[in-house]
Amino acid sequence: MVVLAIAGLGLQAELWLSDDGYRKTLKLRAAVADQVALNDSLRERNASLDAEVINLKQGADAAEERARTDLGMIGESETFYQVVPVANTTG
Repeated sequence: MVVLAIAGLGLQAELWLSDDGYRKTLKLRAAVADQVALNDSLRERNASLDAEVINLKQGADAAEERARTDLGMIGESETFYQVVPVANTTG
């Protein structure tokens, strides 16, 4: 009976105290939780990008808006004015 008790205590000690035991399980669970959170955020980003691609494919207005903001597009009937600040020449 004593031998079984010592063997049981030894196995329990290895389970709780070794690096391959319960600690590793906790670390793996934390890593899985972190990966799930990262996957969720990437899934949301992909959904918004998919919506933007569909919008750009279906509507000319979205493509024109994108060209205006990203490429500085100016329409044919529009006039572009650039306001340049006056340099401070006090001296």
